[in-house]
Amino acid sequence: MLTWLTAGAPAGASADAVKKKGVSAWNFTRVTQAMADAKVSWFYTWSSDRQQIRPPAGVEFVPMIWGAASVTDAQLNTAKQGGKTLLGFNEPDLPGQADMSAGQALDLWPRLQSTGMRLGAPAVASGGDLAGGWLDQFMKGAADRHYKVDFIPLHWYGSDFRADAATAQLRSYLQATYERYKKPIWLTEYALIDFSSGTPRYPTPQQQAAFVTKSAAMLQGLPFIERYAWFTLSADRGGTGLYNGATPNQVGAAYRAAG
Repeated sequence: MLTWLTAGAPAGASADAVKKKGVSAWNFTRVTQAMADAKVSWFYTWSSDRQQIRPPAGVEFVPMIWGAASVTDAQLNTAKQGGKTLLGFNEPDLPGQADMSAGQALDLWPRLQSTGMRLGAPAVASGGDLAGGWLDQFMKGAADRHYKVDFIPLHWYGSDFRADAATAQLRSYLQATYERYKKPIWLTEYALIDFSSGTPRYPTPQQQAAFVTKSAAMLQGLPFIERYAWFTLSADRGGTGLYNGATPNQVGAAYRAAG
């Protein structure tokens, strides 16, 4: 999203399972310390570069080609030098975000493929499981053109602030999208925010933290979920951030404990 806002691993979980947990981040004071404290294994910045973030040792950076204007030799080369996996366009189904048709994205896709990186589909804001939706159009076009799409990034924001219900709703969406495309899923933005009134409404910290615990345990246990990332690391914008500087808030403490 990146606009104006814009639990624990199961007993015996493998090292690979624990590596699922990541975070979206922009640069802020003590970002490195916050990232280390959160115990994440990967991060992204909505950009082809790290945005001057110096990650802790062992924390992987995953670049993104945000939109049509980002499809340049310079940004593609930066992405290729910065990581092994590439995230596709950011919320192309929304005005104010990448805002492009599936056809436009498909026409640009060979440029992203040219990096040779593992490649995630454009991350739609919603409707990833819908027949005829933006993602469905893109995936059908990619198949017709024999384009490379290795996994499906998704975004999800829940308006039901009950942890059990929200976790079940999220699981249903992820499962339905996986069943449609049969490709691994990355949940690259998620949190509880109700956008229905036009003005974002947030749960209490206690509600958000309870959802973190429930949802992370669910995500760790789903075999088709390769990675997930909370929106977002810093609490300096919007109402879902995890850290004030290097200090976790209640939601951040829950996310730190989640893997």
